Amino acid sequence: MTESATDGAPTHPVIHLSQLLKRPVIARNGDIVGALDDLIVRLLGVDTYPTVSGLVVNVGGRRVYVSVERIEHLDGDRVMLAQNKVDLRGFERREGEVLLRSDVLGHRLIDVPAAELVHAYDIELENPGHGWVLARLDTRRPARFFGLIKSHGGHASRDWKAFEPLIGHKHSMVVRRVGGRVGTLKPAQIADLLEGADKREGGEILDRVHTDPELEADVFEELDPGKANKLLADMSDVEVAGVLGLMRADDAADAVAELRQSRRRRVLDLMPAGQRTKVITLMGFNSSSAGGLMSVDVISCAATATAAQALSAISAARSMQPEALLKVHVLTDAGRLIGVASVIRLLQSESVTPIVDIMDTDPVRVTPVADLTEVAVLMADYNLATIPVVDDADHVVGVVTVDDVLEASIPDDWRRREPAPRPIVERATDHPTTNTTSTDPGGDDRG
Repeated sequence: MTESATDGAPTHPVIHLSQLLKRPVIARNGDIVGALDDLIVRLLGVDTYPTVSGLVVNVGGRRVYVSVERIEHLDGDRVMLAQNKVDLRGFERREGEVLLRSDVLGHRLIDVPAAELVHAYDIELENPGHGWVLARLDTRRPARFFGLIKSHGGHASRDWKAFEPLIGHKHSMVVRRVGGRVGTLKPAQIADLLEGADKREGGEILDRVHTDPELEADVFEELDPGKANKLLADMSDVEVAGVLGLMRADDAADAVAELRQSRRRRVLDLMPAGQRTKVITLMGFNSSSAGGLMSVDVISCAATATAAQALSAISAARSMQPEALLKVHVLTDAGRLIGVASVIRLLQSESVTPIVDIMDTDPVRVTPVADLTEVAVLMADYNLATIPVVDDADHVVGVVTVDDVLEASIPDDWRRREPAPRPIVERATDHPTTNTTSTDPGGDDRG
């Protein structure tokens, strides 16, 4: 057992799970009653360190429970009990309980500051005076020497609060779903996690995200189409329609096209009417054409509008993607495009300035059949962030944004390549001495 100290903080007993496992459990009279098989903790939310509530002891091949209240001494050599006997009834996990060896050690967790999946190779426990808590994790892979695992001669421990466990145990899911840290990540980061996760891990990550439908839709927009299709295949038609109904229409159209043909009509019928109309429209175009790339949500105003009125229209368009709001399309009463005005020009103009005085009267535009290369070249030649898509009568049917072009241009095998290293900014966390803990109110009476 070692001592832990931080700047100005008192030292506390520290022990690693690897030191405890298989250690003898000794009764008060000195008899060995069994060996330590696992430690039990309760996850109490992101602001607290999980409290050790009991042990799982192997007694003659039978796994039994011992309450932490019946432990007199615990260190890297042995576990001393405060009594001579243990209850030999078989251990049964209670709701909310997590087993450190079975559920955490050797399993992957989400390193939230780094937004990546890591393994827990050891677990550091600390006793700040009111009981043992799960304080830190060691995610450094042990060194190997001629194929044998060799001790790395120390521990590279980081605060437990930097991690989000992926345990897969349904009875502790409610606590982890409500108090989880996954929701603090960006959609693209969660998409990266899903693409690197196995089926069980991915299911648990999605379960966390499912509590925030808007975030869930944003994540599916960021996913590789193949991965998104696999995940959607495991969801019901109602769930799929719910996700696609909140996605950008162009991304939703791509996702619907990837569904089995027998599912497409059922999912479309379950989607909100407005979104369904947009998706069906977009599905009528080649996915690599301007029509297939465009968003059908367009910000527009009449030729009689002022700069202030145009800015007000932008402000009110809260459901539209920000990239599509960079320019306002000026239309005639018949809906024909006669100009575009950038947000910058609008902001720099007097509020009463007529929009016809500041708009570009001959904007670059494309038809729905324009291919990706043509759109990209026009954007590069004219330094454009958006290009309106018009029909034969010059009616605006959509807008292509530069992010749509970039996403379509990047090869699939480049999209999720290994990112460049970036610094990890650790969030300030409490030392276990400030942790508010609670023990199992049921004590060791598990009958």
